[in-house]
Amino acid sequence: MDVEKANRSRNRTCCCIGTTICIIIAIVILILILAFTVFKPKRPVISYNNMSVKDLDVSFDITKFKVYLNVTLDVDLSVKNPNKAGFKYSDSTAFINYRGQLVGEVPIPADQISAGETKAMNVSLTLLADRLLSNSDIYSDVKSGVVPLNSYIRLPGKVKILGFKIHAVSTSSCDFSVYTSNRTMGDQSCQYKTKL
Repeated sequence: MDVEKANRSRNRTCCCIGTTICIIIAIVILILILAFTVFKPKRPVISYNNMSVKDLDVSFDITKFKVYLNVTLDVDLSVKNPNKAGFKYSDSTAFINYRGQLVGEVPIPADQISAGETKAMNVSLTLLADRLLSNSDIYSDVKSGVVPLNSYIRLPGKVKILGFKIHAVSTSSCDFSVYTSNRTMGDQSCQYKTKL
């Protein structure tokens, strides 16, 4: 009788352990499936919605063959977070370049974007005229009426999914032209990249 009770007790213990192991395996498989499907980290995307010339002042110094150019651009951006968790990005900077030379920058303060949210940002980029004085191309570009510029934004941050922090960096680069005669912009071409 005592041997039979001991066998039953052992069988119940083995059954409970087996059931517990099966439940743990099922939970791990479920977490893995969710991690690679629903909660798979996706890349935040920066998009340029609109760019316009806010202010443009041009003056020539014919005697020195120099041009003085002040340009302020209004840039409407949006950052989309397609993840099922928030995207927290750190302090960043938007840059404006003229023929590969940095001529302006503006800080973008750190913030957070909720899951699935698209956050709009408005940035005013000012081209610093003193940085252009040493560039010999600016005189001929302004005289022709077309100034080629580039804006570049790099947004590093983290997405927290299932307790894990995943680093993500989203960048965007836009080449465009400012027409000095009518104070408009055109020939816009943008590239977007994101790295996890």
